[in-house]
Amino acid sequence: MPTVQIEMFEGRTLEQKKLLVQKVTQAIVESVNTAPENVKIIIRDMSKENFATAGKLAIEE
Repeated sequence: MPTVQIEMFEGRTLEQKKLLVQKVTQAIVESVNTAPENVKIIIRDMSKENFATAGKLAIEE
């Protein structure tokens, strides 16, 4: 049972998320030869104030 966690900044639409999970599922099905029903995907939306690179919050960029 492949499980994928995707962390990204909030702001994507429901339609974008639907497309993302369809394409990720298809890629996993094709690359590891499993059924789509076995693929689990967790999307974690985060605000830019909760992510930093090189000592700067993403919201500051």
